[in-house]
Amino acid sequence: MTKDSLNVARTYYQQGQNAFARGRYREAVQQFEEAVALAQATTPLGGEIQTWLVNAYSALDREAEAIALCEVLTRHPDLETRKQGKALLYILQAPKLKRPGNWVTKIPDLDGITEDRSLSRGSSSLPVPPSKPQPRSEEKPLDPTQINRQDNRFLWVALTVIGMLLGGVLWLS
Repeated sequence: MTKDSLNVARTYYQQGQNAFARGRYREAVQQFEEAVALAQATTPLGGEIQTWLVNAYSALDREAEAIALCEVLTRHPDLETRKQGKALLYILQAPKLKRPGNWVTKIPDLDGITEDRSLSRGSSSLPVPPSKPQPRSEEKPLDPTQINRQDNRFLWVALTVIGMLLGGVLWLS
């Protein structure tokens, strides 16, 4: 592996991370696959890139590919990559629990959006769902006659005890 190919691999890797952070998972997968090919899969950098690739596969609901890659990572020469591969495999193979629909926020695939935030397939903006008005809580105003305005003697006793303890500690030291 030449120094130039390693630099190109790091560039693809960084571009993949940026695409992943922006929600462009298909683009991230492409960048990570290019980076792994250039960095060699058995190197520590190759293992790190493949770990990101597992996450990108999972984000695209390509669970079978993510699990298969995790199984490969569990036999990686780099110890840290093996640990991460095992942890990811454990997570991916965990039983899926039923969750109510209102517990999950579906993140849309942002591959169709260009940098100027318009859709490249025709429409000029994403549809925005109407927001539900939030009900206001009807709290009764507090009656001023119900407020306890007398001194709390416990507070003064506690402050006196704390002061005496600090004074004793200072006197003994």
